[in-house]
Amino acid sequence: MTVTVKLNSGHEMPLVGFGLWKVNNDTCADQVYNAIKSGYRLLDGACDYGNESESGQGVARAIKEGIVKRSDLFIVSKLWNSFHDQERVGPICKKQLEDWGIDYFDLYIVHFPISLKYVDPSVRYPPGFTYDGDKVVPGKATIQETWTAMEALVDEGLAKSIGISNFNGQLILDLLRYAKVVPATLQIEHHPYLTQEGLVKLAQDHGIAVTAYSSFGPQSFLELDMQQAKDAPLLLEHTTIKHIADKRGKSPAQVLLRWATQRGVAVIPKSNNQGRLAQNLDVTGWDLDDAEVTEISGLNKGLRFNDPLHYGVALPIYV
Repeated sequence: MTVTVKLNSGHEMPLVGFGLWKVNNDTCADQVYNAIKSGYRLLDGACDYGNESESGQGVARAIKEGIVKRSDLFIVSKLWNSFHDQERVGPICKKQLEDWGIDYFDLYIVHFPISLKYVDPSVRYPPGFTYDGDKVVPGKATIQETWTAMEALVDEGLAKSIGISNFNGQLILDLLRYAKVVPATLQIEHHPYLTQEGLVKLAQDHGIAVTAYSSFGPQSFLELDMQQAKDAPLLLEHTTIKHIADKRGKSPAQVLLRWATQRGVAVIPKSNNQGRLAQNLDVTGWDLDDAEVTEISGLNKGLRFNDPLHYGVALPIYV
């Protein structure tokens, strides 16, 4: 049985999903298929991941074989920064739906609170952070303009729910002043080194469900050769996490994921390993005690990895 959280849009979202960031194109279709076969029902994708067509192939195979129906799945994608202008939002959402081979997204998210100059998909797709492959050129769209266009996607049936990602509290409070459709979810970097407890509480107090990405902290960023990740002790090998895992008869990954889900925060881990796929899904049917949750939260260092500045992109959105 899939454990879900009820969104303010009225729809049910699985508390555990399969994340598609950094899933290689040549294996993506098989990984998505295997994830669905293993019991995953939420798939978290994005334009910027560059693998939506392959993800859709995996979905199509699972549906064709009768493993699931489309209605059993909760498919998430994201609006990239280059498409924030009001007239660009609808067309790019339709392109992404076409890439997936589906008619609607269960959840469509504003990936970053950043507007960049439009890059035509025929020129470069996904466009990344630069306009010409070199320079970062800001766009002119306000968040209000973009959000109004996002709301239109709901009216048109292209997205059942809409959400935000990488927004801070100030931006959320401002958005709530004019939003006709309140964001259903907030997706943020969230792990014991970056607990963001105030931001999580703010969102949840306003009925916005929180989804954590990079639940294993520095692990996701080592393959990007990020110095900040190299300098941080691995959470999966941290003595606190390993001690609790040993006591509970669980893996360190399961402990990190349960620390989030037990507090109502959804998670979207990924794995190429069939055994770990199953383990990562088993993070709702058992509990940590309060002291363990507090001990894990006590590892907080305010250490953020997914910052544009860490990629050499001059967009200091977290200063």
